[in-house]
Amino acid sequence: MSPRADPRPAAAAEVHRFTPAQRWIHRTTAALMGVCVATAACLYVPQLAELVGRRALVVTLHVWCGVALPVPALAGLASRAFRMDLGRLNRFGPHDRTWLRAVLRRDARHGSRPAGKFNAGQKIYAAWTAGASVVMLATGLMMWLTHLTPLLWRTSATFVHDWLALTLGIVLAGHIGMALADPEARRGMRTGRVSREWADREHPLWREQLPTGHAPRSPGTTAGPARRRPPR
Repeated sequence: MSPRADPRPAAAAEVHRFTPAQRWIHRTTAALMGVCVATAACLYVPQLAELVGRRALVVTLHVWCGVALPVPALAGLASRAFRMDLGRLNRFGPHDRTWLRAVLRRDARHGSRPAGKFNAGQKIYAAWTAGASVVMLATGLMMWLTHLTPLLWRTSATFVHDWLALTLGIVLAGHIGMALADPEARRGMRTGRVSREWADREHPLWREQLPTGHAPRSPGTTAGPARRRPPR
């Protein structure tokens, strides 16, 4: 009788990347952003407006999804793992400048692009999207609550809101395209785990910080001192 295969090596070949809370925040934010982009297209593209109709309903969906856009991230502040990742995204180090120089030189060697849990491109995208979302929310509220601001402010807010929405749509399309080109990154966001080989290749500085020989402990937990058994 052949010995039974041990399933542990397969599990050891993976590392933990995102907690369920982090994945929930990403999915909910993506869904709200998707509705905002889709409804904006229906409001500004005449062919889509004629195809969809019900402009009042489209406006209502656009407004309330835009207002709710910051809610998942604000709720996620209760997660220690999410707060730690926000800190990582908010810090630029020498390795991030090295990563950007390699991208500008079109140096595709993985060794020339050192990255922690998030590379420099992901940090720039996160910062830009967060800032753009805040501006979109502020200008959208000016356009919605017309009695709170003078006409000149509302006209300026409309200009900024429309052109920033177009830019945001282009950046989001690039983000989705890069995600489609990296199945392992999508699996990390879908299941919370990635292969060690992918982590070593794409995020070597992050992998160096993880324990070897087993999957890392979730950021939301802390290791306590080992308990000794009392003598009998």
